[in-house]
Amino acid sequence: MSNMSVVSGVSTVVVPESVRFKAACPDCRGRFELAAGALRLAIGASRRTTFYSFTCPECGAAVRKPAGERIIELLTGGGVRTLRLHTGLQHSGHRPT
Repeated sequence: MSNMSVVSGVSTVVVPESVRFKAACPDCRGRFELAAGALRLAIGASRRTTFYSFTCPECGAAVRKPAGERIIELLTGGGVRTLRLHTGLQHSGHRPT
């Protein structure tokens, strides 16, 4: 038996629950490991709007850090939930009439 499943012809990769990511809190300076489920990744249109976030397990602070290409690759490969941010209507400088 395989740990892979096929649903509607699309195979899904099973990520082990033991995948952990090292992280640090800028507020309390705590260092710890987090499971993929404790992290969120947001991918926006620019470097400024692409980040990962988590809640510090030691002090409870909401932490948000920039995510470059390598971080995105590691987090998505490790099963971190990803939100793709879409930009709304582009501002053209014209007001609606």
